[in-house]
Amino acid sequence: MPTEKKLSILLVEDEENLHEALKLNLELEGYEISSAFDGEQALKTIQQEYFDLIILDVMLPGIDGISIAETIRVQNNDVPVLILSAKNTSADRVLGLKKGADDYLTKPFNLEELLLRVQKLIEKNKKLQDKDSLGDTYSFGKNKIDFKAQEATTQKGQHIQLSKKEVMLLKLLIENKNEVVTREKILQAVWGYNVYPTTRTIDNFILSFRKYFEEDSRNPKYFHSVRSVGYKYSE
Repeated sequence: MPTEKKLSILLVEDEENLHEALKLNLELEGYEISSAFDGEQALKTIQQEYFDLIILDVMLPGIDGISIAETIRVQNNDVPVLILSAKNTSADRVLGLKKGADDYLTKPFNLEELLLRVQKLIEKNKKLQDKDSLGDTYSFGKNKIDFKAQEATTQKGQHIQLSKKEVMLLKLLIENKNEVVTREKILQAVWGYNVYPTTRTIDNFILSFRKYFEEDSRNPKYFHSVRSVGYKYSE
């Protein structure tokens, strides 16, 4: 439908020929493109406008792409970020992903692959945004969680205080009800990008949840660990 709003992409690339070629091809795919040619301009634009995706070159004048990705995440902006880089070692790739990129493409790249990745990242983000957003309170079984007050009433009728991390993890699992949430996703969403605790830490949180909310913590109904993959909340 012609009235449908175009998806918007911020393209941050200082190499003019490449910038123009990418802009043209993305516009042909129906995206609305905003341009930035250095890190400072990029950050300013990101703070002023909403984007469905950011394509970010690593080597930029001023602030580099990795620092921009990190700043975006520190500001709790969940916009998908695709990094373009001439560096193709796995260490560079890991750094980019660790600092907040959702995907990493090394130059020279195949244009068709770039367009596919752009489409996939936008679709994935759309799905996440369409998930039922939780209100301030949530009830299941005889349990009730008050996210705002950071407290809960357990199935035994006890009132307990929850830590900020417990609330964040509960929210993440419940929002993704019946789906496995990977360990990586939990680490990124709850612990942030620079602090990577061990799996044991998440396990301990899940054990606490079972103690609070399950009738039989050894046979959990709500909080499940999926070996080698992640964790799941189900009803």
